[in-house]
Amino acid sequence: MKIQSIAAYQIYDSRGVPTIEAEVTLENGMRGYGTVPSGASTGQFETLELRDKDRTKFRGKSVFKAIGNVEREIAPVIVGRDAFDQEGIDRQMVELDGTPSKSRLGANAILSVSMAVANAAAKARGIALFEYLGKGEGTLLPLPEIQIIGGGAHANWRTDVQDFLLIATGAKTYDDVMEITHNVYHAAGDILREKGKYFGIADEGGYWPEVGSNEEVFEWMLGAIRQAGYTPGKEAAISLDIAASDLYDEATGKYAFRMEKREFSRDEFAEMMIAWCRKYPIVSIEDPAADVDVESWKKIRAAVGDRVQLIGDDLFTTNVARIRTGIEQNLANAVLIKLNQIGTVTETLEAIRMTQQAGWRPVISARSGETEDAFISHLAVATNAGQLKVGSWARSERMCKWNEVIRIGRILGQRARFIGKAILPG
Repeated sequence: MKIQSIAAYQIYDSRGVPTIEAEVTLENGMRGYGTVPSGASTGQFETLELRDKDRTKFRGKSVFKAIGNVEREIAPVIVGRDAFDQEGIDRQMVELDGTPSKSRLGANAILSVSMAVANAAAKARGIALFEYLGKGEGTLLPLPEIQIIGGGAHANWRTDVQDFLLIATGAKTYDDVMEITHNVYHAAGDILREKGKYFGIADEGGYWPEVGSNEEVFEWMLGAIRQAGYTPGKEAAISLDIAASDLYDEATGKYAFRMEKREFSRDEFAEMMIAWCRKYPIVSIEDPAADVDVESWKKIRAAVGDRVQLIGDDLFTTNVARIRTGIEQNLANAVLIKLNQIGTVTETLEAIRMTQQAGWRPVISARSGETEDAFISHLAVATNAGQLKVGSWARSERMCKWNEVIRIGRILGQRARFIGKAILPG
């Protein structure tokens, strides 16, 4: 099935910021679309999101250069190719760009076409995207990580910790996850309203409270779990995204909490992460140390890695070479997977496979600037990743992804599996 044409245009993400969507049309008239998200808290080792930087147009955020690269450079070499050759198409686009960070054409330009090709090919085969990506082997519905309180770069540093999340550890089915999450999320809102601390929601749909300290939020989380009728650590547990690279000054070797106005040495910060994992029912923690602070990663891994999921995000940036190094040095036990960090579907699948072959856990993730595209819901099931992190229990760009998993479960029927907290360490 040959690709007949490729087009691209500017649409807008969940923050109202421009992004790129590609449209791939096949010779039978089938169309596939690829819509690229955008991060606010981005790692220094991510591929480049190409923006125009013309302050007179969309405050410098327009993506017309990336669109031009799709239509004038990518399309001429991809049109006429077999849509079912995802790997070959992706490799050709990477070679055409010719830079390690995809900075010439833009990772957003390349990814939009990569995703659109996959979607079009699945339609041409008459099957769901997860079945196409997973070659019929994907049957595991993911255990969600769902943001309750948003902070860091996603909420103007109202809290220093970027995400306080919920994992429904007592869930026996995906439907159980939805019910537990619903009850805890709304209980948290009730508590914040009662305390006069509710000031809206952050970029990913979690509550944006007024808070005096990061540890105060832990008490709210525990209170919300109890008020919803559950036992902390039993039916519902805590997950954190520290986004520690945003808190670290490599020049001084110190971490800083902006909201609390406190500084920490690397040892002090690592000890605090370890202490939190021992004090609270935390089952997962993401980026508890900066991407360049390898010694702190090793220290935290040695202390709690046998019972707490340690996810590398900025540390790995969905990059196979960085993941391989992390595995060799035993820095973590899980990898956050983001399509737009690496820039093609093929490279994302390779990163997931490497993670799983090491006995580590891939966590498929959205970005803070999201779209209504549910590609990652299909990616999570296709690869039997076991976990999905897309934000909170609010905002349609988040809910559409949780809802898509329900639809996928219906397609799978009796073949659908859910193992819940068994995916986690300990």
